[in-house]
Amino acid sequence: IDRLVRRGEAAADLNPAQWEALRFVARANRFSRTPAALAEYLGSTRGTVSQTLITLEQKGHVTREQSARDRRSVTLGLTPIGERALSHDPILALAADLAAGDPRKLSELVNTLRGVLQTIIARNGGRAFGVCETCRHFRKAGGPSRRQPHHCDLLDEALSEADSRAICVEQEPV
Repeated sequence: IDRLVRRGEAAADLNPAQWEALRFVARANRFSRTPAALAEYLGSTRGTVSQTLITLEQKGHVTREQSARDRRSVTLGLTPIGERALSHDPILALAADLAAGDPRKLSELVNTLRGVLQTIIARNGGRAFGVCETCRHFRKAGGPSRRQPHHCDLLDEALSEADSRAICVEQEPV
């Protein structure tokens, strides 16, 4: 399956690392759209990620801007070209194929794959990189503190609804 999906990736003039970088930038929250977080997410070196980002920037898919929170770091963003590329992401066909199957079998497959993923992460000493709303630092809007909107207690930052569903480099499972 991986080989066939990657074949579709190559047809779009992006290599697998570039696709993964685009997917990450699209799904990461504003605190996590950095080259360092991308390198950690991909399990790659910062040098390799830097080369990937240079190419994506040259192709017009991503932007790099000085971070408003930390002037020493860079924040990544998607351009309209990058967003259009992701709307034709070959992995979407795989997702559609999976969704078209028997829902009971899909649920079983998802649970099996989650278990396999957890095993691989533990074996390799990696991190899961979950979404904000599944983190121990996440506080839902209207909770006991009555904060509006959602809130990250670790960073002491307000979180939008979109942020709450985004990948976070600081995520720690509950």
